[in-house]
Amino acid sequence: MHESGTESEADPKYGSGVDHEFLALERELAVFLRRARATSGEMAREVHPDLEPAAYGLLVRLEEAGQQRATELAGYFGVGKATMSRQLRALEELGLVAREPDPADGRASLVRLTDEGRSRFRRVRDARRDRYMSKLAGWDRGEVAELARLLHHLNQRAESEG
Repeated sequence: MHESGTESEADPKYGSGVDHEFLALERELAVFLRRARATSGEMAREVHPDLEPAAYGLLVRLEEAGQQRATELAGYFGVGKATMSRQLRALEELGLVAREPDPADGRASLVRLTDEGRSRFRRVRDARRDRYMSKLAGWDRGEVAELARLLHHLNQRAESEG
């Protein structure tokens, strides 16, 4: 390898001029994302057996950001109003979220977690955090902090470019 960290020789598996560090990153992110999707489905079912995996992210967002308009949520997730309405309707039917009139605009409503939704979500989130702690028990705390810092940096870059 050269000082720059790229391989100049042809790799029969990938061809010539391939940046192996970025290939490794792509491969590891693909595995991570596959596992994250599977875990998201499991966590959604733990919150409620009828909860769609994609709707779990809505609970995360409402817990983090507080009550929001459906249009704000749709924009945050990059989905259309119809998709967001369908997901919110399902969450309402399960008793996990509620809509209330927006005091700033009577024509709009704000979506919030219900007490039941917050309780169920926090129970699952805390169990997930315990699993992370167990899986990373052998890691140095500095390594965990560095991983969190790097993922945060990656997420920030993706948000600013998206």
